[in-house]
Amino acid sequence: MGIQHLNSNASAEEILEILDADAGVIIDNVLSSDQIDRINSDLEPYLKNTNEGQDEFTGFNTRRVGALIARSPECRELAMDPLVNNVSKKFLEPHSDGYQLHFTSAINIGPGETEQIIHRDRGVWGGYIPRKIETQLSTIWAITDFTKENGATQVVPGSHKWDRDRIPSEDEICYAEMSAGSVLIYTGSVMHGGGANTSKMDRLGVLIHYAPTWLRQEENQYLSCPPNIAKDLSPELRSLIGYSKGGYVLGFFTDPEKKDGELEGVSPERMFSKTHDEYSIIKSAEKLVTNSSKKR
Repeated sequence: MGIQHLNSNASAEEILEILDADAGVIIDNVLSSDQIDRINSDLEPYLKNTNEGQDEFTGFNTRRVGALIARSPECRELAMDPLVNNVSKKFLEPHSDGYQLHFTSAINIGPGETEQIIHRDRGVWGGYIPRKIETQLSTIWAITDFTKENGATQVVPGSHKWDRDRIPSEDEICYAEMSAGSVLIYTGSVMHGGGANTSKMDRLGVLIHYAPTWLRQEENQYLSCPPNIAKDLSPELRSLIGYSKGGYVLGFFTDPEKKDGELEGVSPERMFSKTHDEYSIIKSAEKLVTNSSKKR
C-alpha cells in the first residue's frame, strides 16, 4: 500500500479515479526549477521573520505563512493551476454551484519537529456537514524534496471511507514522498498530518485548498487579500478568492456610501467596474470587509 503517483500530463479523470479510491494522489514534477526559485524568493522574507508554532498541532519547530495570494505572485499561479482547478470543479460540483479558494499557507517543517496529530481537514466546520458531502479539495506543492525523514506529509489512503472513530495503525500510514515541484492532491475527508523531521534540512510546502462556494473559508480572503490588493488581480483570480457571487444572490455587495441607488443589490463583480467610481467602491468595501460574504 502507498500513495499513487501520476506524471504531470495526467488527466483530471485519472486523478479523480484515484481520489475516489484513496483520497490522495501525487502528481510528479509539475513545476520547473525556475518556478521553485521564484516561489522561494517570494516566501523567504516572510518565513525568515515568522515565529514557530506554539502547540503540538501547529508544531514547535514549524513556521507558517499565510496571505499567499496577496504576498506571492508565483503562489497566485499555483492557485490558478488549470489541472488542479479542473479537478476541484469536478470533485466539488456535485454539492455546489461552484468552488472557491479556501486556504493558503506556506509551511516549513524544521529539524526536530514531531509528527502532527492525524486529522481530517473537514473538521474545521465541526460535525455539521454530512460525510457524504465532500467539503474540500486540497493541494500541497513540494518546494523542497519531501522525504519520510524530513517530514513528508502522513496520509492514510482510503480513510475517507472509514468510520469516523477508526484510528489508523502504523502500517496504514503512508508518506507523501515526492521531489520538489511535485504536488500532493487530497480530499478534506482523508486522514493526514505533517510528518516528523528527523533530518537536518527544512521541508517547505505550499498549501492551497479549495471548497464549495457556500462554505465559510478557513482563511478570510477579504482580510488576507483586501480590496486595495484584490483590485489589481486578474478577474479570474479575484473570483476564485471570493470577490464574486456563489449563487443568484449569495455574496452580493451594496456600497453603503452610494445614495443614488445605482449599485443597490449588485454582485461583487461590479466592485471593480471601470464605469463607476472605483476608489469610492473600494474604500466602502474595505470598511465592510470583516462582514463580507465569502462566496463566488
